[in-house]
Amino acid sequence: MELLRYWRFIKKRLWLIALIVIVSCTAVGYYTNHFLQPQYQATAQLIVSGQLTDPKADAANVDIGAINSNIALIKTYKAIVRTPRIMSKVAERFPDLHASADELIARVSVGSVSDTQVMTISATDTNYTRAAKMANAVSTVFQQEVKTLMKLDNVSILNPADTTKHPGPLSPHPTTNIMVAFIVSALIGIGIAFVLDQLDNTVKTEEDVAELLGVTALAAIPKAKRHNLADRRPKAQITNLAGGKENVSFDA
Repeated sequence: MELLRYWRFIKKRLWLIALIVIVSCTAVGYYTNHFLQPQYQATAQLIVSGQLTDPKADAANVDIGAINSNIALIKTYKAIVRTPRIMSKVAERFPDLHASADELIARVSVGSVSDTQVMTISATDTNYTRAAKMANAVSTVFQQEVKTLMKLDNVSILNPADTTKHPGPLSPHPTTNIMVAFIVSALIGIGIAFVLDQLDNTVKTEEDVAELLGVTALAAIPKAKRHNLADRRPKAQITNLAGGKENVSFDA
């Protein structure tokens, strides 16, 4: 019974809910397609690994402790990459990027593959080729500067970002945005419908009469529909009588 009652509320204000959903989805779709610029992301991979002390040593003799040390060192490297010292040198050595140190810090992110010696440097921009050049520039400068900062030469570029690729944008996603707008606007519309119903204190059902007056309704007069009234109208019949007079009669 409660579900039916709720459905009556929704059905009564269905036009309002539909209007809110249509307006919201249209506005979000238009804004996404006309005002949001597509963002592309390019990623370069680096590897942190020390050289073997014996060039003839095979993989079985690799120092596990050194590998674990390099993995732990990645946390420090991740913090160093996005510092003004590194980014200012990137902006200085690669003026074709047309980006300041602060802009580079905002557009570059650094990550790592879990439990490996691999680091990732990702750059985001409205142009993919520029994003790839940005990721490669940061990787190159970091590889050079870490030798001075940490007195270590254990960073190598494993896989530079490919500037010739043409991937799809990272964002925005019009379909996802419209679906989110649909769900949110529908919930808002339903909420407004319930609020309007609660604010409406007019008598609408027999239960309202019983609750307000404390009496039991004995009968209810249904709402008459126009087509039912049209069918029950009396039909006039005209008959000619002698002397040229007409007699009008009605059929119920």
